Formats: sequence, C-alpha cells, structure tokens
Amino acid sequence: MKALVKTELGFGNLEIQEKQVPAPGRGEVKIEVKYAGICGSDIHTYEGHYKVAAPVTLGHEFSGEIVEVGEGVTEFQPGDRVTSETTFYICGKCEYCQNGDYNLCNYRKGLGTQQDGGFAKYLIARKDSVHHLPDNVDFQSAAMTEPLACTHHAVAKTEINEGDVVVVIGPGPIGLFTAQVAKSRGATVVITGLTNDQVRLDKAAELGIDHAVDVQKQDLKELVNSLTDGYGADVVFECSGAAPAAKQGLDLLRKKGQYGQVGIFANPEVNFDLEKIIQKEIRVVGSRSQKPADWEPSLELMNNGSVNAKAMVTHQFDITQWEEAYNAIKSGEAIKVLLTPVE
Repeated sequence: MKALVKTELGFGNLEIQEKQVPAPGRGEVKIEVKYAGICGSDIHTYEGHYKVAAPVTLGHEFSGEIVEVGEGVTEFQPGDRVTSETTFYICGKCEYCQNGDYNLCNYRKGLGTQQDGGFAKYLIARKDSVHHLPDNVDFQSAAMTEPLACTHHAVAKTEINEGDVVVVIGPGPIGLFTAQVAKSRGATVVITGLTNDQVRLDKAAELGIDHAVDVQKQDLKELVNSLTDGYGADVVFECSGAAPAAKQGLDLLRKKGQYGQVGIFANPEVNFDLEKIIQKEIRVVGSRSQKPADWEPSLELMNNGSVNAKAMVTHQFDITQWEEAYNAIKSGEAIKVLLTPVE
C-alpha cells in the first residue's frame, strides 16, 4: 500500500512509499482509512519544527472502517465505522495512566508520530483507543474527532456558566472548535483574528459564533466591555500561539477570570504579564492534547449538532497531493484539509 512517510527529521523529507499492508496483533484492529485530517503539528513536522520517530507514516486524525480484528477483540467487527484516539501504547503503570491521563504518560507512543498513522490505506490501532461512530457522524466529520477532543479537553479545564462571555483568540480549526464547544456550554462567544483571517472569521459567523472580530478593524476590548458591563471576559482561550495574543488575552479578562493556553508558541520562552495574573487573580491553565474521557463527549457534540465539523472542511486531496494541500494551508485559503488514501 502507498503511505505518506516522514523519512527523516528536518524540513521536507516527506515521501510516498510502498509499505506492506499491516496485520492486527492481539488486542488490535485493522482500519481502512476513509479520511485523514492534516493537523498543524503535521505542518510543523514537515517543516522540521516537530520531532517524530522517523521514518513513520504521519496522520493522527482519521476515520475509517474496521476490516479485520486481532485475537481477543470482541468489541468490534469488520464493517464497523470507527475513529481512534492517537494513543497506541502507554506504560499503564504510572500515576497518569492509572488516572486515565494517557496524554501525560512519559512512555506514550502515538499514531502518526511514533507509530504509523492514517496517511495510508490501512493502519493498526489498539482496540482500547477505538470508538464507534454515532449514527449522525459521517466519515468526514469523524476524521476531525481528535482536534475536537483536544478542544473539549481545554474547555473542560475551565468552568463556563450559562451567559458567560468567552473570548477565543485565533480562528484556525482549533479556535473554531473551541468556540463551538464553549457555545455548547451556554456561553456568548467572541472569536478573533486578523484581516488575513477573513475566510475563517466568515466561517465562524456561519457556524453561529456570536461575534467574529477582525482585531485590526474593530476595538476588541471595547466590544468585550460592552458585553460585560465593563468587567471583562469570563474566560479567554488563546489558540493562536502568538505571544502578543497571550498578552491581549490577559488584558481582556475580568478579575477572577480564567485563561486557557491551547496554542503552542514557536518559542516556548514568552514574555508573560504575571502582574496582571496576580492583581486580577486570574486562573491560568494549560491544555495538552486530549485523553480518553474527551472522545465520547466530542462524538456526541457532533452527533447532536452542537458542533458542525463537516462545515470546516474546505479542501480535499489524496495523499500523493501533499504539496497542494500544504500550499492551501500556508496560503490561508484553507480551513480544514482532509486527505484520502490511494490504491
């Protein structure tokens, strides 16, 4: 089968290779991939900023159909429509594993990073990571369960009450999902971007987000103050990974507000305004990836219509068209790009 493989670290080094069709071992299932989403981390991997266990087939956001089950698997059968968590291996012994926080296990191995992932016709997943798709969740939407689960994980780390004002900075796929999840909790949601994000801001409005703001054309703080009687936002999620946005987020928050850092900064050493955190008693929380408890709620958000993932898909390519997909993302014209396998 053909697979899109990161052959070695550094910029580029992403090639279509012929690989042997895998077979499931004990406790594993073989999935025929229908769609696989391109994540920002796949872009960082291609550009040489993110390390994976090369050579490895990329792709950790995917959906598909089970075609074979390994020994001891009774929960699934061929023909089942599924998606899978990215976790392929955990130690199972550390405190984090015991509490279900697999994303924090030091020995965790993930699909598409340390283990061959979804940019291929078939992949192997451990049965404990696999989830059946609800009736109202199609394969395209299901391929985005992983990024949705990441945003569910972030939102779950904060307390959002009916009527709270939530600001989401950054209108990329993660920001758009975060905004929808916050909206499902009863919040009034403001999502922000720059002038060159207009396509994504328009999509936010289409998805029913209350306010989609170009901060280069509209005074964001004035809007937030008008929505909160001058108190400031209840919660801010920073999803862009831009240092100026983090500073802006702290400024927008009310006293005793909550700040969630979701985006990853290009440089981890960021000039952060600790004085505001102290004086306003702001609660700051980080959010890394997702964990098992985030998956079923995320699937249900799509199933009941609270989150519209399919509407975020703007481009589809097959795995041999990586360059076209990459250019569409880097140009800003794409929101979410899905890849399909080839024979």
